[in-house]
Amino acid sequence: MIIDSHAHIVMPDVAYRYMADIVSSRTNPNFRFNPDHDLLRETAEKLVSMMDKVGTDIQFLSPRPFAQLHSIKPAAVTRDWTSAVNDMIDVQCKMFPDRFRAVAGLPQYRDSSPENCLEELERCVRDLGFVGCLLNPDPTEGDGAPPPGLGDRFWYPLYEKLVELDVPALVHSASCCQPRESYTLKFINEESIAIISLLDSQVLEDFPTLKIVISHGGGAIPYHMGRFRAWNFRRKETMTFDEKMRKLYYDTCNYSKEALNFLFSVIGTDNVMFGTERPGTGTVQDPSTGLDFDDLKPVIESIDWLNADDRYKIFEGNCRKVYTSAFPA
Repeated sequence: MIIDSHAHIVMPDVAYRYMADIVSSRTNPNFRFNPDHDLLRETAEKLVSMMDKVGTDIQFLSPRPFAQLHSIKPAAVTRDWTSAVNDMIDVQCKMFPDRFRAVAGLPQYRDSSPENCLEELERCVRDLGFVGCLLNPDPTEGDGAPPPGLGDRFWYPLYEKLVELDVPALVHSASCCQPRESYTLKFINEESIAIISLLDSQVLEDFPTLKIVISHGGGAIPYHMGRFRAWNFRRKETMTFDEKMRKLYYDTCNYSKEALNFLFSVIGTDNVMFGTERPGTGTVQDPSTGLDFDDLKPVIESIDWLNADDRYKIFEGNCRKVYTSAFPA
């Protein structure tokens, strides 16, 4: 089975019109948004067709990160929009229960405490059957001083709820207001900061069953392991930096055979799970292969030192291990 653990909802145009309306009206929209199930089915069917084209059996759907509106004032904007998107994800997943799993967006708002996300997270997991959530380390989206790093006690209310519900968080930033960063660069920077903040903290000791997945192959960290090994050694840490890295999980959304080969080599295949974000940034043809950049199954299969057990872990096993509620016995 091929499980794509990192993908995002494909929404009909009316959803984007509603998003524009609640942003411009500051949550005093001109119409009440009720998802059109026929339109949601139409977009979901297109997504299933794309999955079939590349041999994906199951995709995990979450909100489109660049459109999460975490920094838009007032906080009610992201609250209402997040709830609407989660409801659309729920509808599509229930239409195709054998093909989709639901991952919740959180109504994170600038530097507010994550306590304001717990009610929506609980609704999505307990009432709707969602199997995880996205976690944005910088809900200001670069527009102001960010909240503390993910290693800070600021985030403990969210970690406590994640452990209680037994669902993982996928670390994934949203849009970016900084002229020095595109949103893609913002992703990589925030993931890198998140890893070091978590590994330089007591979070994983305080929450030993907490499951954190880092998007896009772990940001920049796995590709600069020597620097961080040296940093760790200088500090005379009792645990090696490699051992610390294996307390987290990573996905394969970096669209490069060279980088994936390196990721599997330095992290190992016990902590990396298949993810593509298809359709997304990588859904464009690579002229050197004739395949879309995010058609990663044949790329991973072409790494000849991976054995059958390695491929099973990457394509299926690790996802089942982390997202336990997605595959009940």
